[in-house]
Amino acid sequence: MVRMMNPLEAYYQTITRRHFFRQGAMGLGTAALATLLPKRLLGEQSSLGVSVGTHFPAKAKRAIYMFMAGAPSQIDLLDYKPQLERLFDTDLPDSIRQGQRLTTMTSGQKRFPIAPSKYRFSPHGQGGMWVSELLPYTSKMVDDLALVRSVHTEAINHDPAITYICTGHQLPGRASLGAWLSYGLGSLNDDLPSFVVMTPTWSGRKMAQALYNRLWGSGFLPSKHQGVALRAKGDPVLYLSNPKGVSTARRRRLLDRLMWFNQRAEQTYGDPETRARIEQYEMAFRMQSSVPGLTDISNEPKHILEMYGPDVRKPGTYAVSCLLARRMIERDVRFVQIFHRGWDQHGNIAEDLPGQCRDIDQPSWALVQDLKARGLLDDTLVIWGGEFGRTVYCQGKLTRENYGRDHHPRCFPAWMAGGGIKPGMVYGKTDDFSYNIVENPVHIHDLNATILNRLGIDHERLSYKFQGLDVRLTGVEEHGPVEALLVWASLGILA
Repeated sequence: MVRMMNPLEAYYQTITRRHFFRQGAMGLGTAALATLLPKRLLGEQSSLGVSVGTHFPAKAKRAIYMFMAGAPSQIDLLDYKPQLERLFDTDLPDSIRQGQRLTTMTSGQKRFPIAPSKYRFSPHGQGGMWVSELLPYTSKMVDDLALVRSVHTEAINHDPAITYICTGHQLPGRASLGAWLSYGLGSLNDDLPSFVVMTPTWSGRKMAQALYNRLWGSGFLPSKHQGVALRAKGDPVLYLSNPKGVSTARRRRLLDRLMWFNQRAEQTYGDPETRARIEQYEMAFRMQSSVPGLTDISNEPKHILEMYGPDVRKPGTYAVSCLLARRMIERDVRFVQIFHRGWDQHGNIAEDLPGQCRDIDQPSWALVQDLKARGLLDDTLVIWGGEFGRTVYCQGKLTRENYGRDHHPRCFPAWMAGGGIKPGMVYGKTDDFSYNIVENPVHIHDLNATILNRLGIDHERLSYKFQGLDVRLTGVEEHGPVEALLVWASLGILA
């Protein structure tokens, strides 16, 4: 008679065998390899158990990414096209559109009428950078920025586009930029996460695109590298406070006992996620002390609060997020990402866009100036941008005073400051319709490669074995997106 094995027992034996063979095959080789590595690489653990660290001296130790989710209109903000005024309400030439794939929002339109910007532009700074009247504070700091007008992407709709620029792939499941930085460089402090995310309120279109936690997730990397989201109401981090009737000492005893169980499970099965779980519990306990002090801005001087603008006194605003970002940088958080929603202006630009710009203009300026005054900008990289741009042609009804714009992946702007970026530069050029790039295209992989570069990472050497591929943030193709990076270096844009 054949004895049937208990399914649970069979599962445990399978798991045990799997981890035994994996550890047996890799353990000795990994140990030998680790002895050959230079000590400067010691730091965070890679998928082989060996250190990653920096590949060359870093210009920046930390980064802040201010992400304008929904896609700001480059034509109305940072890509001045005065010649469009005389083409108002004329059809976009087919020679410019070149049969480009359109979204379902405008593919059925009978016409593609040109909509010039209704906003005034003027030159600013030593280089005469043209900036819209909607960004008066950004205009004051153009000599601190490197403006890139020629970023482009293949994605034409929000969800794949924002997933693409944040994780390097249009489909969900990959690790985000912040997770890669945490994995590759590790943490600079013991009491706060290496990657923190904020999603502030916004003034524009209320039916904004959703934000999914995969945008700051760890994907296939160990879960400890995922971003920790700060909330505007209640506990800054979910479950940070002890439940009623649970003292700090009691919680400590609970965690100690839980650690004992997890350590036994790790020794039995060798699952790296068990180690990540132990570390996350311990980080959460330390955050009970560190996070309340981080998020309490009552001790900030009056002149600092005034610099960030009136919204800094309203919980959950972009202004508060920028101030908290500076406080995190002071405490050596590796990567801070702020997702500001509501930039999806398919219509009613006259009402929605000015409100969005008021949300972010003064606080973004204040953040850069605050970092600069404290000596933190030199080794902190600041990035501003969205997932794609907007069309020069109008979506819906066109008037002189109001119009809408559809998605446009072929060209859009981003700016960077600090962290080894040469200030006062404008890179890339679009055609007279802000439709096609005519000089120095920068793919979103190039942009991410540059961010990694400033933090001392060679994008082609930071990889993780997943589904048979050596997966990278910048894609698995062998040629790698290095063209723009090399051009930037040759032009002196990378200081």
